[in-house]
Amino acid sequence: MAKAMSSLIFLITLVLFITSSLGSPVSYNVVSLGAKPDAKTDSTQAFLDAWTKACGSTEAATVYVPLGRFLLGKVEFKGQCKNNDITLRIDGTLVAPADYNVIGNADNWLVSEHVNGVYINGGTLDGQGAGLWTCIKTGERCPSGATTLEFTNSNNIVINGLTSLNSQKFHIVINECNNVKAQGVKVSASGDSPNTDGIHVQSSSSVTILNSRIGTGDDCVSIGPGTTNLWIENVACGPGHGISIGSLGKEQEEAGVQNVAASGVKISDVTYQDIHGTSATEVAVKFDCSPANPCSGISLEDVKLTYKNEPAEASCSHADGSSSGFIQPNNCLV
Repeated sequence: MAKAMSSLIFLITLVLFITSSLGSPVSYNVVSLGAKPDAKTDSTQAFLDAWTKACGSTEAATVYVPLGRFLLGKVEFKGQCKNNDITLRIDGTLVAPADYNVIGNADNWLVSEHVNGVYINGGTLDGQGAGLWTCIKTGERCPSGATTLEFTNSNNIVINGLTSLNSQKFHIVINECNNVKAQGVKVSASGDSPNTDGIHVQSSSSVTILNSRIGTGDDCVSIGPGTTNLWIENVACGPGHGISIGSLGKEQEEAGVQNVAASGVKISDVTYQDIHGTSATEVAVKFDCSPANPCSGISLEDVKLTYKNEPAEASCSHADGSSSGFIQPNNCLV
């Protein structure tokens, strides 16, 4: 009986050990590595050290930021990492330098590059951009400004419950990424803050933006060249310029924008002007709008598109508007 009980205890202990080993990722607390939650001490190196340890781990890892305000300069969270399961759990607030010149010409404040499988959970990013906005409005020579958070050349990213305040420039940029989900995100900046787009997506595919509230002085969500398969749902915008596709056509060999869907959005007052070129498909102009929220106020001005050296076709569904000048294909707007 004693031998059987001993074997049972050993078995239970072994199971608990294996479960603990498999189920609990290693965690790196930035405070344990020297960060100070006083909004005054530069904690950049502690955050870099925590990231380096998490990135170098061969098992799932967490970088933990406890409550408090942590002052950071530019931070680069770089891959290639040894694992594809890193969580940044942020209970506190990351604070940019009050002097906008410190990061103002750095392009971005927090950037993650060549990573795969990063999950940001919670937290607040305070870009302290008001000083730079004032400088820009006065017409003085000012830095171009830093994006608060950028993911570039990365895959399988989740941004959950993050708040971004008063970015110098764009708040969140998704560039050359695949499979990105942003949900429960809150973005806030003054309605007259310049160039403070909420979420900007470019050269990326399979991006989803859900259940978020974005108020800035510029675009709520801006969609740049090379964006494909973008889904936007239940996003409250304002103040700001709404959801925008552009600017496009600056480069001769520029990638287009395809398969963008935003739930409950009514498209109106859009002008297509001086567009000339060839189409890869017979139908070069296609307005396929929602019967519940039809497109209105669409204007075509001087458009000439061909398909295999012949006039291209046009297709319109639930769209009305007007045309002027030379129009090819024939206008189908009603």
